[in-house]
Amino acid sequence: MLKIEKLSKLVPERVLSKIADIKRIDDDLILCHFLSQCAHESMNFAVVTENLNYGEKALLKIFPKYFNEKNVVNYARRPERIANRIYADRLGNGPESSGDGYKYRGRGYIQITGKDNYTAFSEYIGKNCVAYPEYVSIRYPLESAAWFFTANNLWRICEQGAHIDIIETLTKRINGGLNGIEDRKNLFYKYYEALTGRKIG
Repeated sequence: MLKIEKLSKLVPERVLSKIADIKRIDDDLILCHFLSQCAHESMNFAVVTENLNYGEKALLKIFPKYFNEKNVVNYARRPERIANRIYADRLGNGPESSGDGYKYRGRGYIQITGKDNYTAFSEYIGKNCVAYPEYVSIRYPLESAAWFFTANNLWRICEQGAHIDIIETLTKRINGGLNGIEDRKNLFYKYYEALTGRKIG
């Protein structure tokens, strides 16, 4: 039986109070993997909406496919325009002019992105997050992260152990690389020790 109260000094109560509603989280190992990834992605559960307020240099470095020296000035420090460009015509979104990119930008602790994912999550949660995308950040930041784990078969990876390579595998599946891997590892170790009394790492 999970004793999530042991995490009360590490994880906000608003997060812990929702854990029991996620049936797939049924042991300490799975919970620690899930929470450590969510905590890193959301800056310790503080950020629930994607920050797209990039300047010119950042846009050219991070999104060279979409921005160049000629057009970047028209997008720098304009999050709505940036989102509409980089997410246009993919993930179920319409063209840049549709506004879908910004409407369905990343939200939740894992930041689900794109109209297709919002549609799938709406079916999962039984609420219309396509019409009301802000529900993902305001009402269901944790549940949307759990859906992401389910949709991408990540729970199976969580079950495989507390080894560093498992944390790295999860990180690659969530982030596409090993961005923030040290923080993710440290969070996992901290949660695991608090729940089990066993120190690793």
